[in-house]
Amino acid sequence: MPPRKIIIDTDPGQDDAVAILLALASPQEIEVLGITAVAGNVPLALTQKNARIVCELAGAPQTPVYAGCEAPLRRPLVTAEHVHGKTGLDGPVLPDPKMPLAPGHAVDFIIDTLRAEPAGTVTLCPLGPLTNIATALAKAPDIAPRIREIVLMGGAYFQVGNITPTAEFNIYVDPHAAAAVFASGAPITVMPLDVTHKALVTAPRVEAFRALGTHPGRMVAEWTDFFERFDKEKYGSPGAPLHDPCVIAYLIRPELFSGRFINVEIETTSELTMGMTVADWWGVTDRPANATFMGDLDADGFFALLTERIARL
Repeated sequence: MPPRKIIIDTDPGQDDAVAILLALASPQEIEVLGITAVAGNVPLALTQKNARIVCELAGAPQTPVYAGCEAPLRRPLVTAEHVHGKTGLDGPVLPDPKMPLAPGHAVDFIIDTLRAEPAGTVTLCPLGPLTNIATALAKAPDIAPRIREIVLMGGAYFQVGNITPTAEFNIYVDPHAAAAVFASGAPITVMPLDVTHKALVTAPRVEAFRALGTHPGRMVAEWTDFFERFDKEKYGSPGAPLHDPCVIAYLIRPELFSGRFINVEIETTSELTMGMTVADWWGVTDRPANATFMGDLDADGFFALLTERIARL
């Protein structure tokens, strides 16, 4: 089969960076048409820079990186320097990128690509807030039926929230964008905290990256060394979850994941539960299903895949 064409929409973030590396290390399965940056973990000036840093680390400076939306649709930007550090990629020191930003706006690139490629061939992979995706859908409603699938990291059901008691960070940052995406009619697959909190980078898994003896392998180990401190303290877990690589791993090895096709709605009116993903896991409403909501993964298989692919870089 030809590789699956994707656009990665991202706010790097160490785990976003690992997801980008996984995609760029898997050209037989994945063709990265471009990377679109959005404000999220850190402001846009840093996310677009970080995306280019990661492309160069992967030896793929030809990958176009576009700057997108610098603020959510209706709310002030909330960032996560408390997790990812002031640069978003704190940990190892990496040089500034030499590759330039691609000309034009990320939203226009998304629209133009979906119109230019055959319908049903391009998958969108949002790893951060959904501002760019929702803006593209609002600006060009004709692209919705052309999307093969939206595979996103965001939301939670059993794990509930990580930025508020009821909301996961990516959805909380721009809940109105998330609500628009879930109402778009495009096929959606969700990697919520329920899955990503099972993808823990334990000490042996970190050492497996370090033992690769490559520059990318060391960077992955040092990134996880940095940001795992937050999750270890918060959750008492043996390591940090690698949230965003779950999106790319699903495209390569979907059998690693299991979930249910259910209705998912986004709370946008209550400040108490703003950004909550109201996932009808048990089918207690008559609202139509609109997303495949993942609930479990094979963590050993996930890390075997990730380590093997990072070793290729």
